Amino acid sequence: MSEEHPPICDYENSDYQESFWECGGREYEDQVEAVALRRLLPSGGERLLEVGAGAGRNTPRYTGFHQIVLLDYSYTQLQQAQARLGRGERHIYVIGDAYQLPFAPGVFNAATMIRTLHHMADPLGAIRQVRTTLTEGAVFVLEYANKQHLKAIGRWVIRRQAWNPFARKPVELVPLNFNFHPTEVRDWLKKAGFDVGRQLTVSHFRLNLLKRLIPLRLLVTMDAMIQWTGALWQLTPSVFVRAEAVGKSALAPEGTFWRCPACGSFNLTTIATGLRCEGCEHVWPLRDGIYDFKTSAGSE
Repeated sequence: MSEEHPPICDYENSDYQESFWECGGREYEDQVEAVALRRLLPSGGERLLEVGAGAGRNTPRYTGFHQIVLLDYSYTQLQQAQARLGRGERHIYVIGDAYQLPFAPGVFNAATMIRTLHHMADPLGAIRQVRTTLTEGAVFVLEYANKQHLKAIGRWVIRRQAWNPFARKPVELVPLNFNFHPTEVRDWLKKAGFDVGRQLTVSHFRLNLLKRLIPLRLLVTMDAMIQWTGALWQLTPSVFVRAEAVGKSALAPEGTFWRCPACGSFNLTTIATGLRCEGCEHVWPLRDGIYDFKTSAGSE
């Protein structure tokens, strides 16, 4: 990760779930992403980390996991997720920074990052953080916004856009909204300690005209049939990658789960108001069932 902390995209108080997904005419995108997740995720496991969980749109799809940890930078997004999924031991809600994950090494058997990497100014730093939390052999399903999709190529050829879709450098379309080159993403995964496996191309028919003219079920079926072409080329706006954590994973002391993002200590004690770090005495609040590692409650 770079020395200076990268800027963070914060969806606090956003109506993103309602305006973009529920009322935005994106049933097609939602369903083809569900297909890709089913194909790439293991059938189950002990504990899964969902980075950029938002309002929990995808969380119900992780049916085979004993426990799911939803991490997001926005308290209000996690409140929506909690309202959707309920409280209980199966779901843990955590406000946290993807560049400084508050988890001990090797505590997850799987992880996902869907529609999140495109907000990362330091994508390699975020991917490396995910790797530290995973056991050896754990599966990481990553989705990213692809700059080398057919529409971008066409616009570049006829000179309707200045940036080159074949160049490996990320393009920032609007502040903190990036598109990435597939080769660059694969290189980041390898540098972070992952073996890149299956790739699926998703949202082949992301055009409003097609979504109006073709029935949703047929459109999803057609997309599902050609997602496998991601093994040959990546020319769609969304790409899903299944990567496996390789090499020895650092392991935290037995029985630990949290890591203080302020000092790195694994010694966090549960108190009435949240978690207290015995290393630096920071208190990280528990707010209505949501652990808050963004707002320190000071020290005791």
